[in-house]
Amino acid sequence: MAKRSCLVVLIGATTSGRKWINYEIEKAYELNKGIVGIYIHGLKDKNGNQTTKGSNPFYNILIGKNKERLSKYVECYEAPHLTSTYVYDDIKNNIEQLIEDAISNAGTY
Repeated sequence: MAKRSCLVVLIGATTSGRKWINYEIEKAYELNKGIVGIYIHGLKDKNGNQTTKGSNPFYNILIGKNKERLSKYVECYEAPHLTSTYVYDDIKNNIEQLIEDAISNAGTY
């Protein structure tokens, strides 16, 4: 993570609350990296199924003196489509700007 400027968290059905996900989010916050979440529940898995939407992994990360939720500051992008192909294309078309926005917001929360 040291040579990266942004952490992108792909949010699936079971992403939130995982030990290493929390660690990476907390580390990115400590290092003033850009942070963005992208919901991937609209994409098909290896069996061709779309899963349910996962919880926001930034909700339980508390920051600052007032212990505010990081979810207040970090965007979690959700494609406005239901079909996997459209969701994939939407993420592909928006990911660059999502990362640039996250980098611009780094260290402001």
